[in-house]
Amino acid sequence: MGNSYTGQLKTTRFEEVLHNSIEASLRSSSPVPRPVFSQLYLEAEQQLSSLEGGSRADNEEEEEEGDGGLELSSPPNPYQTHPLPEGCCTIDGFCQAGKDLRLVSISNQPIDVPAGFLLVGAKSPSLPDHLLVCAVDKRFLPDDNGHNALLGFSGNCIGCGKKGFCYFTEFSNHINLKLTTQPKKQKHLKYYLVRNAQGALTKGPLICWKGSEFRGRQTTAGPCSSSLFPLLDSSGPLAAFSSEPTSAVNPSVPVGAQPAGPASDHPVLTTATGPGLFNGKESPKQQQLVKNRLSSAVPCPSALGILSNSGPPKKRHKRWSPESPSVADGGGYPQGGGNRAKYESVGMSCMPHVGLVGQASVTFPVVASGEPVSVPDNLLKICKAKPVIFKGHGNFPYLCGNLNDVVVSPLLYMCYQNSQSISRAYEQFGASTIQPISEEMQLLLTVYYLVQLAADQVPLMEDLEQIFLRSWRESHLTEIRQYQQAPPQPYAPAPSAAAPVTSAQLPWLAGLAASSCNDSVHIIECTYSLAEGLSEMFRLLIEGKLAKTNYVVIICACRNAAIDSCIAVTGKYQARILSESLLTPAEYQKEVSYELVTGKVDSLGAFFSTLCPEGDIDILLDKFHQENQGHISSSLSASSVTKAAPLDISGALVCTRSSLEPHHIRPFQLAVAQKLLSHVCSIADSSTQNLDLGSFEKVDFLICIPPSEVTYQQTLFHIWHSGVLLELGLEKEHVTKQRAEQYVLKLDAEAQTKFKSFLQNSFQNPHTLFVLIHDHAHWDLVSAVHNLYSQSDPSVGLVDRLLNCREVKEAPNIVTLHVTSFPYALQTQHTLISPYNEIHWPAAYSNGVDLYPENKKYFGLSEFIESTLSGHSLPLLRYDSSFEAMVTALGKRFPRLHSAVIRTFVLVQHYAAAMMAVSGLSRMKNYTSVETLEITQNLINAPKQCPCGHGLMVLLRVPCSPLAAVAYERLAHVRARLALEQHFEIILGNPSSGITIGKHFVKQLKMWQKIEDAEWRPQTYLELEGLPCILIFSGMDPHGESLPRSLRYCDLRLINSCLVRTALEQELGLAAYFVSGDVPLEKGPRNEGLESDPEKPSSTDNEEEELVTEGSTSEKRSPARRERSRSHDSGSSCLSSKASGSALCGETSAQPGGPSPGQQTCGPSEEGRAPGDRQRLRASQGPASGSSRHSPGLAPQPDTSQRSVQVPVTSLSQLSCSSLSSSSTGPAASALTLQATQCSLAKAGQQPPAVFLPKLVYDMVTSTDGSGLPKAASLLPSHAVMWASSFRPLLSKTMTSTEQSLYYRQWTVPRPSHMDYGNRAEGRLDSFHPRRLLLSGPPQIGKTGAYLQFLSILSRMLIRLTEVDVYDEEEININLSEDSDWHCLQLGDPWPDLELFEKLPFDYLVHDPKYEDASLICSHRQSVKSEDRGTPRKPEDLYLRRQTARMRLSKYAAYNTYHHCEQCHQYLGFHPRYQLYESALHAFAFSYSMLGEAVQLHFVIPKSKEHHFVFSQPGGQLESMRLPLVTDKSHEHIKSPTFTPTTGRHEHGLFNLYHAMDGASHLHVLVVKEYEMPIYKKYWPNHIMLVLPSIFNSAGVGAAHFLIKELSYHNLELERSRQEELGIKPQDIWPFIVISDDSCVMWNVVDIDGGGERSREFSWSERNVSLKYIMQHIEAAPNITRYALIGMRKWSSKTGRREVREPFSRCHVHDFIVLNVDLTQNVQYNQNRFLCDDVDFNLRVHSAGLLLCRFNRFSVMKKQIVVGGHRSLHITSKVSDSPVAVLPAQYVCAPDSKHPFLAAPAQLLLERFLQHHSHRFFPLSLKNRGHPVLLVDCYLNLGSQISVCYVSSRPHSLNISCSDFMFSGLLLYLCDSFVGASFLKKFHFLKGATLCVICQDRNSLRQTVVRLELEEEWQFRLRDEFQTANAKEDRPLFFLTGRHI
Repeated sequence: MGNSYTGQLKTTRFEEVLHNSIEASLRSSSPVPRPVFSQLYLEAEQQLSSLEGGSRADNEEEEEEGDGGLELSSPPNPYQTHPLPEGCCTIDGFCQAGKDLRLVSISNQPIDVPAGFLLVGAKSPSLPDHLLVCAVDKRFLPDDNGHNALLGFSGNCIGCGKKGFCYFTEFSNHINLKLTTQPKKQKHLKYYLVRNAQGALTKGPLICWKGSEFRGRQTTAGPCSSSLFPLLDSSGPLAAFSSEPTSAVNPSVPVGAQPAGPASDHPVLTTATGPGLFNGKESPKQQQLVKNRLSSAVPCPSALGILSNSGPPKKRHKRWSPESPSVADGGGYPQGGGNRAKYESVGMSCMPHVGLVGQASVTFPVVASGEPVSVPDNLLKICKAKPVIFKGHGNFPYLCGNLNDVVVSPLLYMCYQNSQSISRAYEQFGASTIQPISEEMQLLLTVYYLVQLAADQVPLMEDLEQIFLRSWRESHLTEIRQYQQAPPQPYAPAPSAAAPVTSAQLPWLAGLAASSCNDSVHIIECTYSLAEGLSEMFRLLIEGKLAKTNYVVIICACRNAAIDSCIAVTGKYQARILSESLLTPAEYQKEVSYELVTGKVDSLGAFFSTLCPEGDIDILLDKFHQENQGHISSSLSASSVTKAAPLDISGALVCTRSSLEPHHIRPFQLAVAQKLLSHVCSIADSSTQNLDLGSFEKVDFLICIPPSEVTYQQTLFHIWHSGVLLELGLEKEHVTKQRAEQYVLKLDAEAQTKFKSFLQNSFQNPHTLFVLIHDHAHWDLVSAVHNLYSQSDPSVGLVDRLLNCREVKEAPNIVTLHVTSFPYALQTQHTLISPYNEIHWPAAYSNGVDLYPENKKYFGLSEFIESTLSGHSLPLLRYDSSFEAMVTALGKRFPRLHSAVIRTFVLVQHYAAAMMAVSGLSRMKNYTSVETLEITQNLINAPKQCPCGHGLMVLLRVPCSPLAAVAYERLAHVRARLALEQHFEIILGNPSSGITIGKHFVKQLKMWQKIEDAEWRPQTYLELEGLPCILIFSGMDPHGESLPRSLRYCDLRLINSCLVRTALEQELGLAAYFVSGDVPLEKGPRNEGLESDPEKPSSTDNEEEELVTEGSTSEKRSPARRERSRSHDSGSSCLSSKASGSALCGETSAQPGGPSPGQQTCGPSEEGRAPGDRQRLRASQGPASGSSRHSPGLAPQPDTSQRSVQVPVTSLSQLSCSSLSSSSTGPAASALTLQATQCSLAKAGQQPPAVFLPKLVYDMVTSTDGSGLPKAASLLPSHAVMWASSFRPLLSKTMTSTEQSLYYRQWTVPRPSHMDYGNRAEGRLDSFHPRRLLLSGPPQIGKTGAYLQFLSILSRMLIRLTEVDVYDEEEININLSEDSDWHCLQLGDPWPDLELFEKLPFDYLVHDPKYEDASLICSHRQSVKSEDRGTPRKPEDLYLRRQTARMRLSKYAAYNTYHHCEQCHQYLGFHPRYQLYESALHAFAFSYSMLGEAVQLHFVIPKSKEHHFVFSQPGGQLESMRLPLVTDKSHEHIKSPTFTPTTGRHEHGLFNLYHAMDGASHLHVLVVKEYEMPIYKKYWPNHIMLVLPSIFNSAGVGAAHFLIKELSYHNLELERSRQEELGIKPQDIWPFIVISDDSCVMWNVVDIDGGGERSREFSWSERNVSLKYIMQHIEAAPNITRYALIGMRKWSSKTGRREVREPFSRCHVHDFIVLNVDLTQNVQYNQNRFLCDDVDFNLRVHSAGLLLCRFNRFSVMKKQIVVGGHRSLHITSKVSDSPVAVLPAQYVCAPDSKHPFLAAPAQLLLERFLQHHSHRFFPLSLKNRGHPVLLVDCYLNLGSQISVCYVSSRPHSLNISCSDFMFSGLLLYLCDSFVGASFLKKFHFLKGATLCVICQDRNSLRQTVVRLELEEEWQFRLRDEFQTANAKEDRPLFFLTGRHI
């Protein structure tokens, strides 16, 4: 047993050991020399010397050589070498004989190695890059586990061949290591040397010296890997100190320094294994198998337990033998069935580990002093429990002897250490003033804490930590405040007046504190060492003097100023719970299996048989079976026949319960799906380019679930019914369940293959977005790196191996979505999931508003807890005190049995007795608890209430599979003997297997669910709806299985008291439920009498009413019923008396599981329920019931007081058992037949199930802290994590899910076994995986439906991303234009014929639908009609109501910044030759007379685009932009430079023309305003930008067009002069540019199939083409340079034959124009314009006699972009900040008035005013098309109801004939000198026509009136002068109006 090497004398070199010991003693500063002979034993603590404390980092190397802990404080002494002999070689790397020892030199030389020797590499400090080759006797080297190295040394020099070096000191001198410290082999012999395939000697694995493996760990695994503790990976085994302190001390551990051999991961295994593993020869796997077989083996006592000095005592103790357990087993870990040593590593669930973050100078008290303490024999037998000893401060003595009967844990020590490391948050206050809490105060506070614990409470480390933290804060409050308020002082302030507790005072103060607790805490003071106190405690235990004591505190305050202490938990209840909670799940299962297999439980069964006075239950069952066989079978069959008859006829009428509900998405699920989608979009929108949604065409997915067959089938069912496969286009019609299987991955042994094909699929389909959904994501967080089970159990660590593999992380088309109800373990400091990528289920209410109205309300953990606080109804969370009492009493009788075994056997016994009681053996109800009887009655009787036989489900949770099998067999046996097989089913629910139920019940289910399939079997628990059954649900953790709505009872009495938040909430989550929203819930549970039929008379003696209610919520209790309850209760309470009476070892009834002392009134154990019970009793008490009411306030005898309070909690249908028995049926049975009852399923939706919990868990769940937060929420969140610090705030009740996540991210760290442990970049953004999301929500709330809906809307969005909304409007004013002579142009002409085209008349009408609200332009060709153009739109509706069509993007589309594909990476600037954003700013100036000065422009030119420009040499000054020749015929080049003016659309503008141009070379320039240049440059780093001068920052599109055109003409002149020098004619330079809108998305061409050359019959079709095709077609047109403007149609789906029959038109062009800058040299855009500037320019070009040609066969599609452009022009008040819109009528005011000025350009105000209110100036013109307003030289939009006529004043211009017109008005806008009085006299005006003159200022206004002699024909008034509502500095426009005389 234990350390098999203990006590074996070393076989060689006694004198060397003696020498070393003497030398060590001389060097040691310790006054107590180490015993020489103890070194002759192999000492276990040597194997862990590196773990002896994090603080030893500095001199750890010096202390490695077996000096133990006594040298912890000795400083390293400088080493004095002996003088060298004369003539020796002293060169580094050579021996003293001058031979080369360096590995690089002699790697290929043959070396003679004697037998038993190994070649090793030595490191010399003076040659860090070399290894020196040595031969060393392998007996002095460690084995793979770091053990078994003999002390001393034996080696040879391989250089000179000298042999027999017996001292490493001598050898190191010989090989010239030249050390300044004492030579040590551990420090300098580093590597084994091995021959490679070529025979060369190379560096091999590290030599696994003791402790070196900890320093040599990979950093990802942490300096101490969890693989030291093989059994414990899944539960986070490593104690906090074993990873954190060493990592803090050793931050620079080399990566990859992994020790040799697989066994090196187990440095402590051999000390813990059984006797079969004597020389550590077995592999870890074999060791594991041995441990599984031998219950006495102690798998891996972790470092926590082994730190007591485990060497032998100075004298051989009589009990110390090689076979006996060594103290290495944890300083007293039992090795019996309990496997207790492992507890240390697991971190008991009750007292979770606390990490040591903060100071790393923590030393573990491993130095034992004094004699060992012998653990007495028969301790367990006498005490009935194993004491749990928590090491405290200082030294802990040896334990020897009967170590099986004690458990030793360092958790308290760690808690003390943690609480002494001052948090980083307080470091600012200085260590001098803010001292940590003293050891004495810690111990005193611990005593205070233990004293106030109740008899049924268990200490929690979290509580203690918070006590320490509060105490520390309060004691330093003044200093902290002082530091926070004042600057740091040079001198520390005086310490606080409160005197600290001294070690001398401590025992007295502790005794004083404990004096008030009735000896539940006992203080033992020692004089010399803790050994005295422990011996005293063991003596008192044996003598029975600590029977009432739960805790023993042992204090030794003699050690200088320090104290030694430990605390022993001796209370039977507490000790059992604490020791069992230290087991990992695997150990727990193994322990239970061992007890079952070895027959230890037989004694329990034998005891049960003594309880019944009639004898064994089985005998009773057999007797009952024989007596009633004929009677019962006939009666039962009769009842089943009578029930079967009305099933088909009237079942549907009576039972309103429908079958499975149809699949539909609830508002909550839709909201969550949309939140998920928005998070995915935000990843795509971020500048990191981690997700390119634009490149995906479809969605695929894979759902990973835990290995549970039911969960697997359940997920398939959800996928199948959701229709998601059809929506995603993954499957065609009629999806079968089998087809859905490929989308669900069960994480079992076969998962790897399926996952590989998923990865392969994702790799082969880069344009498919794969969503990898990890459901139940808190399951299996084990790191693949740390998993020792990879061979034996491949499923452990599988999640990490698959979902965190490199392929998933790097695949750009895989998004990982973790889905869980318990996300805490994924929210640590090292998490891969960004906090921004967390989606939490939304709250139902916000500020009292129901955000997502639903007809069902979720009933989860918080609602269950609320039900315990409500006084209006029975709580839904309950515990069974009589069950707990019996378990506690049996626990004392059978101390060696695990409590899970006892609990299971007791509960099964209760169920068996209850079944018998309900079946007629009424006396058996005394042998069950009231709760179990209630459950069983309702289970058996519920089907009788429904014509269809619908029943209820009872969930019996048995986590341990072997126990579940036992429970199943036993209950099935009892059911069979009672002939109840047809009444209810018993189902064994095992994760690894499917559901098996009897044929009879399958038939019933098929009938209820109307299933025809003969082969159908239920595969999910949901399909068991309505089936009366007990579901025995096994498995250590639920795996996400959903339960049907017929679940009425959730019996969790057997769950582990695993006080970890995830485990607790996971178990309680099984009961989560949706209740009908129309049911009035009072704080959750229903109120009185809700379940009764509304029409039913509230009868006072209708007993059977309660039977209908299933005994859980209805409170209508008749007097007779209450009386019966009382008598039944007191009758059944004989169980309590038996359980706590003499039959159970004479224990009194004050055991911790039952009521505490003082129970005569109302004990603490009842407080949670008694007030509500009393209130209900009073509420339901009628006048006749006063005398019979059994009031819990009375003080009955102790035995029944416990049960009396339980009365109201019991079933209201206890008597229903009588309906099956021959006795006492009476009126009850007749009432049953007469009553029109309600089906239990119909009621199921109205209330959640009742939940029964263990008392400990119940108290944990229902108790709250000061803020009202349930205590369970502040537990350690998961076994896989640990707290980062004791100095953490408490969770708050008001915290949202997001805040809780941030809390856990700050205050928890993963254990080394956690898969996130290697993600060490704490909190840095780059440590988060960009495509990983986390969805969390309460259990059973509908997360699966939400993420399936997310997949659907994600798919729709991707399709939507490949579509675009384009304007789809008919051309306007078609009916007004007369048919042209269309036949003059041939139908199929590719280009216009210039001669014919010149003869075409110009169409003045604007046909672009965006100008529907613009003024109609009249021409002489139009017949003068005055019809209305239809009702105008409201101006604000103009945009909103424009019609759009959704078009799928073609491969020739233009894109915005969200598009990234591989082809256009280089286009967008991702070019290997050029750095991103590498561009230069170039100035370019040209003079322009109209602007009055030289115009300074700037070009931003990326390096990759500089070839388009000419720069001066030298100097690099920008000279011109290169232009091609007219004669160029290149097919891969677009000749015309494209200019795109843009504002406010840096993200949404369609500037990516790569695909539109089909990859052709082209020059594209963005024209941007100066202030927008940086943002455009950021989004479009590879685009050329023309930056407008700052004076145009507030200008409109006219300014951009103006500058583009003028710059282009200036550039044309420069290029002509430059290329003229090269011999090229000026007219050969290409004169065209393209001016394109930033919303042009696609281009189309119409193909005509004509019947003949001039035939009117033709067919046509439209197709999408590239812009390259269109531009090259236009640029190839003959006589192209004779055209001034070329454009194309705007696309419309309503385009008809009329629009396309003419290939070309001479009319207005918009949006995308090809402009000849040479011909239009003298025609300018108006740089002041904001609106209609293209119409204005078109009219100017035409009046100049130039040709405008529109290619009608080409069309451009314009995308609807809702941001930027002209919509960014906002007109607001200049004075107030109020965002209130200003009405257009306010844009104009009288001069010098006090009108509020507006912040907008004057020109914009003018244009907007005229657009909406020009009728104020031109009243005669309104709807008067025959008399338009005359516009001179400028087109202005006067609104759709006023027609205009445009004329140009330029000489030789083309104007319409105006002789026919009588104008109703005249508008003169900034008229120049060409407009004269004689020019105006040509036109005729109506009498009363109005004139409007607009000028820059009032002076020029008057001058214009005089110059044009306007006063001759027009009458002006002073009040007719106006101005735009601008301030003076904004240069308003002025206008004057007059009337024609």
